[in-house]
Amino acid sequence: MRTIPFNKPSVGQRELDYVAECLRGNKHSGDGPFTKRCHEAFRTMGLGHALLTTSCTDALEMTALLLDIGPGDEVILPSFTFVSSANAFVLRGAMLRFADSGVDDPNISPDAIEALITPRTKAIVVVHYAGVACDMDRIGDIARRHGIAIVEDAAQAIDSYHRGRPLGTIGDLGALSFHDTKNISAGEGGLLLVRDEAMQQRAEIIREKGTNRSAFFRGEVDKYGWVDIGSSFLPSDVLAAYLLAQLERLDEIQARRRAIWTRYDRALSTQVGACGVRTARLPEWATNNAHMFYLVCADLEQRQRLIDGLRTAGISAASHYLSLHSSPYFHRFHDGRSLPNSDHYTDTIVRLPLFADMTEAQADRVAEEVLGILTA
Repeated sequence: MRTIPFNKPSVGQRELDYVAECLRGNKHSGDGPFTKRCHEAFRTMGLGHALLTTSCTDALEMTALLLDIGPGDEVILPSFTFVSSANAFVLRGAMLRFADSGVDDPNISPDAIEALITPRTKAIVVVHYAGVACDMDRIGDIARRHGIAIVEDAAQAIDSYHRGRPLGTIGDLGALSFHDTKNISAGEGGLLLVRDEAMQQRAEIIREKGTNRSAFFRGEVDKYGWVDIGSSFLPSDVLAAYLLAQLERLDEIQARRRAIWTRYDRALSTQVGACGVRTARLPEWATNNAHMFYLVCADLEQRQRLIDGLRTAGISAASHYLSLHSSPYFHRFHDGRSLPNSDHYTDTIVRLPLFADMTEAQADRVAEEVLGILTA
């Protein structure tokens, strides 16, 4: 019996050719020719002012620097998310205020956000879970009324939209991931999106160790020096070469991922309800980028039985986040509020294998095993 992995990066000949071309050249460090070509590709995709980073985590850390987050500031974010969403702001001394997920989907609840706003609230961080847009109309209205910045953690959201607008471009700042578990990959990598023109030059400076080196190489200043705080957030041009090939294959990769997602949906969405399990909800304002196909089980016991059964069948499936408000690090700082929806998703979500090189036969086998385990 052949095993089916949870994820497998799709690497074609173009990736190998571009990496070899980069290595044959004289520029392997950051902001080389392949990085510039990636930035142009992002502009063509409608992402605006984009800067490649070494990871989405680094892009999020840059958002905290750009917003001058510091001690005494409060940041509202979902509890059901990856730790990078929180660490970026904890590192600047902010107090985290965790908001609950919605009843129908794991994204942050706008009602929960509104209830947490205080005069110290500096930013709202939204996470587009599974690449499905949060309710950005309501969240944007809340932020405008209170004069609060929005940071979009769009790590899973390449090629996904809210009412026709690319995710990551709706808030003040956005961050995307190109980790090898994402739809397109650089192995490791991220992207910072800066909507506010006033922040764009500072973003370049922070990314370049706090120097105006980028302006120097454009001939805008005679010499460069240390002008702000910052760090080294630039990825190697070798990684940009890998990513450029993935960007040029985006339509191909996405077509395959959507075909597998649709095959799962047709096989499972009308069947699992009888077992108390449901599939993902797609709100009318959002698109589906096929980042993830997940099931919401009835309880923790059913979820574990499904994961264990799939593992026995040679299929790698996975749960997801431990809610951050109850994490080993943060629980002692949490204000004690109950976050029932977040806790529910912690206990019940199971993610099925999904990758561009997955075959229809593999997807069918996964779906058959899922139904067999749930109905046993």
